[in-house]
Amino acid sequence: MKTISAPRGGTILCSHTNHFTLCNRLCFLSLHPSCPPRPPSLHLTRASRFLPHSTPISPITHRFVLRAAESTPPASISPADKTIATDDEFSLAKVSFGTIGLGVGVTLLSYGFGAYFNILPGSEWSAIMLTYGFPLAIIGMALKYAELKPVPCLTYSDALNLRETCATPILKQVRNDVIRYRYGDEQHLDEALKRIFQYGQGGGIPRRSAPILQTIREEVTEDGKYCLILVFEAKALQLSDFEKRQAKFASFFGPGITAEVGKSGNDVYEVRLISNTNPNASIS
Repeated sequence: MKTISAPRGGTILCSHTNHFTLCNRLCFLSLHPSCPPRPPSLHLTRASRFLPHSTPISPITHRFVLRAAESTPPASISPADKTIATDDEFSLAKVSFGTIGLGVGVTLLSYGFGAYFNILPGSEWSAIMLTYGFPLAIIGMALKYAELKPVPCLTYSDALNLRETCATPILKQVRNDVIRYRYGDEQHLDEALKRIFQYGQGGGIPRRSAPILQTIREEVTEDGKYCLILVFEAKALQLSDFEKRQAKFASFFGPGITAEVGKSGNDVYEVRLISNTNPNASIS
């Protein structure tokens, strides 16, 4: 048994401990100023044993906490309530006649000139190709200039099932007119918007402020009715301009529908044309 006096007061009793080991412990506790300092990480276990009141953190506790966190199941993701129906049906209304006429006309003209100057074979047919290629190219360019592209249509599966039985003939016609190529019209539903907003008339709006149809949607309302939604962009109009013409929308696209208007974004307005046909009555 050895007795060693600490520099800051107190007495340390030690048995079977050499002087070098005791100095190392005193250096870690800053009780022996003559020894050079060492990193605490090298003596963490040794200091924990030396101090009677130290309570090191058990590594088993850490492993338990990590395993508990990893075993937590991820939050479940609910599937989508609606599925989008794809329209893969071929129709001539989805074909651009301007693109076809221009492509065929330019091809005949190019080959006709090449055959005429003996660059390409078939010089005996060059006159016929030039004769028909020139007017086809002119007609194709004219159609392309006056072409109005179809608007995108988003259809949900539940609305697709109700279209044939619940949609009114006018709603079906409106949908078919806006999803096909048109020629000569300034915009889709031009005649309808002209009557509803009364371009240039008293109480109406200027034609330059007319709303432009961007997309349409087919969906089912909460009470199970078929609904065709017209989405317009109108930078010069307000929601009140649509609200005071809500009755005109219902009368023009009627009968048998209810019209509702709302704002869905910045300068974006929706007109909901809801069919009054009861789906249960149509099924029975």
